[in-house]
Amino acid sequence: MTSVSPTIEGFPADLKALTSLRAFLALGVVLFHYQLQWDPTLGFSPIIERSRLAVDAFFMLSGFIMAHVYGPSFAKGTFSYKRFIVARTARMYPLHLAVLAGVLVMVLAAAGQGVRYDPATYTPQGFFQTLFLIQAWFPSTLGSNWSGPSWSLSAEWFAYLLFPVYALVATRLRHRPRLLLGLGVVGFIAIDAVYGQMFGKVLPRAEDDMGIMRILPEFLIGMGLHGLGQGLRWSRAVTITATVAATLALFATMQFSLDDRYVVALTAPVILCWSMLAKAGCEGPLSSPVLVFAGEVSFALYLAHMPVLVAYKGIAAEMRGIDSGFVMTSAELIGLFVVTVLVSVALHLFVERPGRSSIRTRLDGVGRRPVANTD
Repeated sequence: MTSVSPTIEGFPADLKALTSLRAFLALGVVLFHYQLQWDPTLGFSPIIERSRLAVDAFFMLSGFIMAHVYGPSFAKGTFSYKRFIVARTARMYPLHLAVLAGVLVMVLAAAGQGVRYDPATYTPQGFFQTLFLIQAWFPSTLGSNWSGPSWSLSAEWFAYLLFPVYALVATRLRHRPRLLLGLGVVGFIAIDAVYGQMFGKVLPRAEDDMGIMRILPEFLIGMGLHGLGQGLRWSRAVTITATVAATLALFATMQFSLDDRYVVALTAPVILCWSMLAKAGCEGPLSSPVLVFAGEVSFALYLAHMPVLVAYKGIAAEMRGIDSGFVMTSAELIGLFVVTVLVSVALHLFVERPGRSSIRTRLDGVGRRPVANTD
């Protein structure tokens, strides 16, 4: 056994490996969308194709981190729902509004210049649903291009509004984390069956069309993983071995293109094992400042990469006089990725960080960062 730093409910306050994990997950989503755009001669990667399921990992991570940051205060009866909502608003809205405003300017400019685009996916209704993050709360037969990735923010916002219910269940079962985790798994199976009957596809395919159903059980699974991890005491050797094995098992499932639900199932052990790295004091390179910063920028990268991609393809298509569905060369993709990273870093430093601090200071009188930087 190894000694660890001061803990919150059994975990170190700062779970740097999980912050770094966010960087890899966001990169996976970016590569997934890029693979849809590149020339088929560049090849096809099943792992990249299944990286779209990083969203499910984000949902589990969200439940895990909310349990980590707010679970103790809820158990002690000092939890403030108002402060929680303010903190969640401050976390999401500055960046969300900035990206949405950028897309609005892009669409208005395209309309003014007579640039071709699909107006059916840029409707006023879709804009306001996206603005208030409710676009994933209802059935949808037509996807919306207004800040496309923000459908997952809509699902997260729904889970945040229900957080007291989640926290109550988790608190009641805090000494029975396996039961809490089991409830999440059973909930996933049940909701997956219902979703299949409603939409004819598996739950991990839920996005604009009631994506809230996707996060409902996964948020609870994340909280269950946190509760389970509190009571585990692994040596460094066991932690590192388990982390490598869980990660390789997930990659193998992705590479062999197994059912989406198997990939989601094997995501849970990865999150648990990566969280245990901090507890065992063996985060290693995953706690490096570069990776942690990349994890902090991941939210901006996740939200901004699609609008940047759409903008580039639209401009390039007009300049070349071709359809915007053209395939992209490796040089184009590399250049676009570099630009996207620079845009994401700028958004993080000059919009996300100051916006979060400003909202929390004005609405809650709190200017400091949350307990863990992985929220």
